Amino acid sequence: MNSKEVIKLFLNEDVHTRLAKALRQRGFDAITTVEAGMSGSPDEEQLAFAASQGRVILTFNRSDYARLHKRYAEHGWEHCGIIVSEQYPIGELLRRVLNLLMSLSVQDMRNRLEYLSQWGEAIS
Repeated sequence: MNSKEVIKLFLNEDVHTRLAKALRQRGFDAITTVEAGMSGSPDEEQLAFAASQGRVILTFNRSDYARLHKRYAEHGWEHCGIIVSEQYPIGELLRRVLNLLMSLSVQDMRNRLEYLSQWGEAIS
């Protein structure tokens, strides 16, 4: 990894817990909803928690988080980033997340809604 500040992730409860373990094994900071004690919390609270912890949230809940992103933008509220994804097999999900993490910085993700479907190509 280069010297840029590395994105920290908060994995929404619908995302595989195995993904957090795989990311941590590769040196990334990733926690799950369960680990954070946020299971069952509304989406708004989860996004606010992620922002308060300086974390980008990763979720399969595309439509609700796209709406939340829009609401944040309309009100001028800040978040650390939202990554929305389809439910890929764990290997594919990990590959796409790693592509994104190796390409974007904390500043790149600030107040950004990113679709993981755009991160399918391998980094050269």
